[in-house]
Amino acid sequence: MKHSFARKLILLSAIVLAGLVLLSNYMVGDWRTASREPAGIAPDPLVTNEAVLQVYGANAWGWRGWFAIHTWIAAKRSGATAYTVYDVVGWRGNHGQPVLRIAEGVPDRYWYGAKPRILKAHRGAGVDELIAAVDAAARAYPWKAVYKAFPGPNSNTFTAWIARQVPELALNLPFSAFGSGYLE
Repeated sequence: MKHSFARKLILLSAIVLAGLVLLSNYMVGDWRTASREPAGIAPDPLVTNEAVLQVYGANAWGWRGWFAIHTWIAAKRSGATAYTVYDVVGWRGNHGQPVLRIAEGVPDRYWYGAKPRILKAHRGAGVDELIAAVDAAARAYPWKAVYKAFPGPNSNTFTAWIARQVPELALNLPFSAFGSGYLE
């Protein structure tokens, strides 16, 4: 009798979990139409003269967002009128591109419908030197063309790599940054 109850409980749990996953995908919608708008968190580079360095995190896409975040870095040197965004995205590798991208962009963009939050921020004096160190570390990242959601290397592996190379960043990623402990 106990064996039968345990089986029913496992089956019910599996059905509920599958339903939640399907519901999550249905409720979130299509990733192609999910918001990628600025969240309004980053200082406006056109009116902010000082250097700004921010590390962002947002819930991962779909059901993965229940457990994991995606992280990236945005930097604006003193006097610059745009941010440089440093990020790793797996789908780029599927299209023959490097997964690491370093380019001008929107620093605080929604991550496919998920509002970003600041995990670490630096502003003002001394930040230009910190940005130079982050830039050098990003360009030396060893997995520029390799991506694996789990155990890594992934976007969180990249951000953790930067944090290890630039300890002055004083960044501690949350537990939900799966892949941050990937060391090869």
